[in-house]
Amino acid sequence: MFSVSWPGHRDTSFAPVLARSLTWIAARGGGRLVGYVNVAWDGGAHAFVLDTTVHPDERRHGLGVRLVRAAAEEARGAGAQWLHVDHEPHLGAFYARCGFRPTAAGLLAL
Repeated sequence: MFSVSWPGHRDTSFAPVLARSLTWIAARGGGRLVGYVNVAWDGGAHAFVLDTTVHPDERRHGLGVRLVRAAAEEARGAGAQWLHVDHEPHLGAFYARCGFRPTAAGLLAL
């Protein structure tokens, strides 16, 4: 799923990422992974949506929104008070459907 969704993706173990996650939500269909979202956090009030991915064959049916909303509920249940997401401009409408509102943010390439 990741290689067809993310150009340049290289298969690698997700274990180091998941070990640092607050939660992750996955969806399976037809015996394969079709959706995924990861939530990292600072151990306090702030959690962060990362790597929201839906297989191209499964897009435009609400799966991504359901995944992000489920991740938000898990973060809320763990005590996070804010859920952040950084995204490219073309994903603004998607994240608005998930309940996010635009904010100003800074980014530093490392």
